[in-house]
Amino acid sequence: MIKPAGLRALLVAALPDLARDADRLLVFIDAGSLVSTFQPGLSFEYQYTLNLILTDYAGYPDSVMLPLLEWVQVNQSELLSNPARRGDIAFEADILANDAVDLSIKLPLTERVFVTAKDGGAATT
Repeated sequence: MIKPAGLRALLVAALPDLARDADRLLVFIDAGSLVSTFQPGLSFEYQYTLNLILTDYAGYPDSVMLPLLEWVQVNQSELLSNPARRGDIAFEADILANDAVDLSIKLPLTERVFVTAKDGGAATT
């Protein structure tokens, strides 16, 4: 799966606190499923909820949400363009102190995997 690593890299680059301590951004894939249409070929799609947890975050939530939305606009645009999906990006915050929270962001993602025949076997892209 490619999208979680790409989003993680973007957030680490966008947030100076994470650039200093990237281990404070935890990434989990929850409720995953594999979808195939049983059409000729073995191509399929991953469907899952990406759960990002930013621990001990002392910045403004907007500083996290803006790069996240920019990434979503490019990589999972239907979450913004489809009125029925606009509420699918969810978050929770555990307030640790006046200036720190643990921030959890959940968003549904899909990734298509194309399978092609190669040298008597199969290759994915």
